[in-house]
Amino acid sequence: MAKELKNFTKRSDNYSQWYNELVVKADLAEQSAVRGCMVIKPYGYAIWEKMQQTLDKMFKETGVQNAYFPLLIPKSFLCREAEHVEGFAKECAIVTHYRLKNDPDGNGVIVDPAAKLEEELIVRPTSETIIWGTYKNWIHSWRDLPLLCNQWANVMRWEMRTRMFLRTSEFLWQEGHCAHATAEESEKRTVQMINLYADFAEKYMAMPVIQGVKSETERFAGAVNTYTIEALMQDGKALQSGTSHNLGQNFAKAFDVTFVNKENKPEYVWANSWGVSTRLMGALIMTHSDDNGLVLPPHLAPIQVVIVPIYKDEAGRQAITEKILPFIDELKQLGISVKYDDADNKRPGFKFADYEVKGVPVRLAIGQRDLENGTVELMRRDTLEKETVEFEGLAGKIRTLLEDIQDNLYKKALAYREKMTYTVDTYEEFKEQIEKGGFILAHWDGTPETEEKIKEETKATIRCIPLKGDTTPGKCMVTGKPSARRVIFARAY
Repeated sequence: MAKELKNFTKRSDNYSQWYNELVVKADLAEQSAVRGCMVIKPYGYAIWEKMQQTLDKMFKETGVQNAYFPLLIPKSFLCREAEHVEGFAKECAIVTHYRLKNDPDGNGVIVDPAAKLEEELIVRPTSETIIWGTYKNWIHSWRDLPLLCNQWANVMRWEMRTRMFLRTSEFLWQEGHCAHATAEESEKRTVQMINLYADFAEKYMAMPVIQGVKSETERFAGAVNTYTIEALMQDGKALQSGTSHNLGQNFAKAFDVTFVNKENKPEYVWANSWGVSTRLMGALIMTHSDDNGLVLPPHLAPIQVVIVPIYKDEAGRQAITEKILPFIDELKQLGISVKYDDADNKRPGFKFADYEVKGVPVRLAIGQRDLENGTVELMRRDTLEKETVEFEGLAGKIRTLLEDIQDNLYKKALAYREKMTYTVDTYEEFKEQIEKGGFILAHWDGTPETEEKIKEETKATIRCIPLKGDTTPGKCMVTGKPSARRVIFARAY
């Protein structure tokens, strides 16, 4: 069974199949009875909870408060901002009736035709419309601003092709929605939140990201500007990992959200929205994991250290347990999450394989001979290196080791991204390089027509116009027209 646990398809053979197998074998999620939706299992949800808790704390430190808004949105609300509704129209799930009744022919239940809603309700694909319809009642004066709200919720976007965590019809996320008195304040908050997402990705997920601005074609429907963080996965594809949108006054005008300014004059508020989703779980998996299973950065691992005792009889187990319990308390006092697995219904080999697949950063194994020698076997998940170490003073060393693993994972991912980032000057070079994957820095003339041509011919999209990096002007690789600077292209999830 232990061998079966670790019997993965190799990433180099079939990356997509490897990913799907890992999600299931690491006990993160499984397919549900509803097409396109998933069940997030306790271990997977524990990782998401750590993400939530960390992000929630970071949000609140900037003055954001949590609220909750309805799941169902009146269809008329989506009609008020034309660009917004066009962006989501093809993905909407619609509630048309409010009652079922027994089928007179005895075939279970049917929709009661007499229970048709006067106005259809949309299962939220995102909440701008319902929130701005609410903010109209909350905002009257400049004293009511800024209004900084976030909600943790689920959304529905009807997807034809789904993959757990990366693209599902229903997913979990947070969406922040802020209202400001000035354009400058709103822009400042928009940038602040994309910086916050980048900090979270790099310091907690150990995932290097590039911050940038989306092209007009790629920006959020109804936004004036969209900022993004883009990460590179191990198969050379990009993953958009978080976005922050400057909405200007578009939604305020659509929902007539005004305030009386300090000069006692009415003015439309300025808005932004920002969010990340359970897609970050997919990013975490694909950034670090290997052919042996999941690899978790310690800052997000539900179990940072697992201890597996190896004993012959009950007396041996008790002797090891007596030695280990004070050590476990010591680890907990240092803020380290630890599991002591002395269950006797699974062999040590199975436990080793299981925790390796689940990506636990540090595994300790201690047998009766180790007990006599004052040693323990330690394995770190990021490198799979094993060593025998002294038990005395080990707790402090593990705290240092966990930070070393966190740092190592980030450096490894950064080195991979740097190796897979290319600069090209001609379209022929571009076409050749895009087949190998990675980020490609190239000049583009700024037109949607050229962007669409590149997408149609190569399946590559502009991931972002980087906020940092080479700003030297040049010529578009496709048309030869002037280009203000290089942008980042990649094939993406």
